[in-house]
Amino acid sequence: MDLNHLRCFVAVAEDLHFGRAARRLEILPAALGRYVRQLEDDLGLQLLTRTTRNVALTEDGAALLTQARDLIATADALATRFRQRGRQNRRTLRLGAIDTAAAGLVPMLLHDFRDRLPGVTVELVEDKTIRLLPRLISGRLDLAIVRPPEHPARQLQMRPLFHESVVVALPARHALARRKTLTIAALADEALIVPDRRSRPHSHDLTIKLFARAGLPPQIAQIAAEKQTIVSLVAAGLGIALVPRWTSRMAVPGVRYIPLRTPGGGGRDILPLAAAWVRGTRDATRDEMLGILATRLRRYAEEA
Repeated sequence: MDLNHLRCFVAVAEDLHFGRAARRLEILPAALGRYVRQLEDDLGLQLLTRTTRNVALTEDGAALLTQARDLIATADALATRFRQRGRQNRRTLRLGAIDTAAAGLVPMLLHDFRDRLPGVTVELVEDKTIRLLPRLISGRLDLAIVRPPEHPARQLQMRPLFHESVVVALPARHALARRKTLTIAALADEALIVPDRRSRPHSHDLTIKLFARAGLPPQIAQIAAEKQTIVSLVAAGLGIALVPRWTSRMAVPGVRYIPLRTPGGGGRDILPLAAAWVRGTRDATRDEMLGILATRLRRYAEEA
């Protein structure tokens, strides 16, 4: 019996909705359904009844739910206790970061961190929020800089940091590339390249929401998962993209980045950054980095 499958079952049993449970666990509903079925196959029991409208616990599912919660709590407490013992003997901090934070915030943060704790090695993992948060929960990361999800897992503590500003990535020879600033209205007829919403919901919604606020329909021509791919498609002349300002540090020949001007500075609310870690854990090295974030946050935010 897989502990991760038990976690999936408990999430569905508590929400009685695969979509909501999947969002809470930061996985796709199809994967969640597969894990629950695998648990049922392992036990030889039907734990849930499913229709197109409802999910309900069977008698066996209700009996398992309480014991599954106890087992998960015991496993989490055991992992926390021994994780803390390991941290007392190591001089390594495992930091996760989304791509724009890795390009912009993390270099400044690591510079200040090394001044304070020069003997600590930082292992940096760059990935999407949807992949970093499960690594935090499983103990493979100590701290992560992410886009905060709408419904974070209960095991996680989130500290809001600041919001990134927005720039427009255009081909260098584009007619608008000589402008000092751009507005959404100036982009009304442009072919847009946007991220896939399942893997990058904040970055996808950046384009959709800004055009909606301007009362204009976005002309989406291409969807791509990775920012590096998006910028490369811009360089190839396949469209333009609205991206976080720190994306401009991912140097790609043939691309210009122009600040986006919106009424009242709108748009900055769409790209939040947050620090995330496992609730209730102790880690002096991690807390030192959180302290640096807190004391120097204003300076970091000015660069965003």
